[in-house]
Amino acid sequence: MKSFINTLLLLFVSFSIFGSEKEPIVYVFDLKAEIDPRTSRHVENALNEATSEKADYVIIDLDTYGGAVNDADHIRQLILDYPQPVFVYINKNAASAGALISIACDSIYMEKGANIGAATVVMGGTGEKAPDKYQSYMRSMMRSTAEANNRNPKIAEAMVDQDLVVEGVSKEGDVITFTTDEAIKNGFCEAEVSSIREILERNNITDYEIIKHEVSTTESIINIFLNPAISSILILIILGGIYFELQSPGIGFPLAAAVTAGVLYLVPYYLTGMAANWELLIIGLGFLLILLEVFVVPGFGVTGISGITLTILGLTLVMLENDFLDFTFVPGAKIATALISVTSAILIGGSGMFFFGHRLLGSPMMKGVVLDNDMTAEKGYTADFLVSSFIGSTGVTHSVLRPSGKVKIDDKVYDATSEGDFIGKNVPVEVVEQNGSSLRVREIV
Repeated sequence: MKSFINTLLLLFVSFSIFGSEKEPIVYVFDLKAEIDPRTSRHVENALNEATSEKADYVIIDLDTYGGAVNDADHIRQLILDYPQPVFVYINKNAASAGALISIACDSIYMEKGANIGAATVVMGGTGEKAPDKYQSYMRSMMRSTAEANNRNPKIAEAMVDQDLVVEGVSKEGDVITFTTDEAIKNGFCEAEVSSIREILERNNITDYEIIKHEVSTTESIINIFLNPAISSILILIILGGIYFELQSPGIGFPLAAAVTAGVLYLVPYYLTGMAANWELLIIGLGFLLILLEVFVVPGFGVTGISGITLTILGLTLVMLENDFLDFTFVPGAKIATALISVTSAILIGGSGMFFFGHRLLGSPMMKGVVLDNDMTAEKGYTADFLVSSFIGSTGVTHSVLRPSGKVKIDDKVYDATSEGDFIGKNVPVEVVEQNGSSLRVREIV
């Protein structure tokens, strides 16, 4: 009886041990786009999600011609630092920055007809070879990454520099680009495969669960607002809001629309790392100058023009991944797209303001936010030079003084400015100075 009980206990313990083993989790995500801040953020989000899912393996389904070196470096570090095995499945191309990312993975698998290499750094505007200091930095990254994963560092460097010769592999004047068979022969590919399932079979991974990375709703929305066409619309709303606010000073609907559009424009670029702090500072300074023009400086002059210029400049720079006005690695197509987005918004907005601005200001929709009173002589307004002295006269403010506005004295309305203070409407004031048709007043306390 005791022996029978012991046997049952042994079976129970064995079942608990082996039955509790969970299926290995394989986390898969795509990397099939130009390497830039968006793809860098995409990889970071995917690896974070893989960690939260307690993935045992990560597989990157890769097809890219490369992109920005700094973003590729960030992705490289994320992969090298990841605690679980990371495999890459090159189903077409792993060129330039894509080669660096692939070499950072623990294992490389390629389909038939795929390629890896050609990591020479080129300038974005012209496509010409970048200066040697950039090549040296890329060679260093390729070398250290290859060493980290026990691959030939000389071959990795020769993928960057055409002057480096690896005996039996390359000749002078050619950067290394491997086909699948060549990569296998030289230790830069574990095997030729035709699917992710085959990768798992080769690593004896069975009874697994595959989790495919899905782009979140938030990321999808961010990507929508990164579309140059949407950016143009937001810039149009920003400029239009500023224009109508200057036409009808005061915090109202136009300014609120401009601020909202500004937030929707900037936040996606900031989250993806494209909007640098100094670019945001330029935009902030531009808005500050515009606010000073609206609320402090009378009329429209240098302050307002400077504010609008800085705002437009900042909005354009945000769309370009420049290194403090260094556009060496910014593709010419991206520069053209940014300029077209901003200039088209300015042209469309300017045309709309010219042809429809006054009509819109007079529409029923805008009556609640726009001052549209007629300043006629019948209503007590005058633009004549004042021949009588009003110094010492008293009256009330007919409008808010910021510091300029209108005052009413003896049932007539006159242009006036305060001594720099903000004075509300219907406040008793005294004239302290007179100049042409304008009066300077101070509040009677």
